[in-house]
Amino acid sequence: MRVQIKSIISTTDLSDPSNHGVLYGVALAKQLGAKLYVCHVIDLTPTATYEMAVAYSIEQQNRMVNYAHEHIQRLIGEESIDWEPLIKIGHAANEIARIAEEKDVTLAISASHGRSGLKRLVIGSVTESLMRTLPCPLLVVRSPELDVLAPEDQEITFQRILVGCDFSPDSNLAFQFGLSLAQEFQCELHLAHVIEPSIYKDLLKPAREQGEKLQQGLRDRLNEKLTGMVPEDARDWCKPKITLLGGQPHEELIKYAVVNNLDLIVLGVRGQSLVEKLFIGSTTDRVVRRAPCPVLSVRPTVQSI
Repeated sequence: MRVQIKSIISTTDLSDPSNHGVLYGVALAKQLGAKLYVCHVIDLTPTATYEMAVAYSIEQQNRMVNYAHEHIQRLIGEESIDWEPLIKIGHAANEIARIAEEKDVTLAISASHGRSGLKRLVIGSVTESLMRTLPCPLLVVRSPELDVLAPEDQEITFQRILVGCDFSPDSNLAFQFGLSLAQEFQCELHLAHVIEPSIYKDLLKPAREQGEKLQQGLRDRLNEKLTGMVPEDARDWCKPKITLLGGQPHEELIKYAVVNNLDLIVLGVRGQSLVEKLFIGSTTDRVVRRAPCPVLSVRPTVQSI
């Protein structure tokens, strides 16, 4: 099933790194013929600085809204795309998720600010919140020098896309998006599965005579499963590159992305407990924070698209 991207929402806090996500949205909307929503949420809560709450008058709030409209209009300029500015007041992640559902958005784009350490653990980031609340996939882009957006013509230049596959339902949905994008951009499709020692520990133990045979058998079955994920008709335009890696998933996927000069990583997002989310983080979280290229995270709710 090919996934069609018909509408995109790009989020911005009006900073330069965040505005880069809007440029991504413009480029993708032009190439895919999609409608673009550019969303800025004026968050007046004091959580980011732990300061006392400040009561803003209606006049002050209106000035903020007008400033945001003018900033976004300058950012879009004379681009000939179907687009609409959305300026809201409230909690950023909640408002963006609500708007995305209301507008039946197919893809959201956000720029990562690279927040780390205690500040991220206690507060969290808007991007990480969106990964778990949006009703659509989220494309997280990084600073311009690391991404594949060509500023002179504002075109996306995806040439190599990696899908991380662990054969879970969320991973399979991520594969559908990765396959669709690879077809759209006629680029290489890499499929990688990471063999985690903690999961395959019994099969990976050198059990004397049969140790090597068991390990090779495991690799053969995994290779077969990865190869079987690609439909026959897709092989007319795509020759998938199948790879098995060993170690911690986030570390291995990031290293693979660097070595193979990848342009996009596509991963599924699965639920976690509060403790895991705050102090450990998922594979997708970790890859988003350290990947050398954009990362597309896909949640199971994408089934409704």
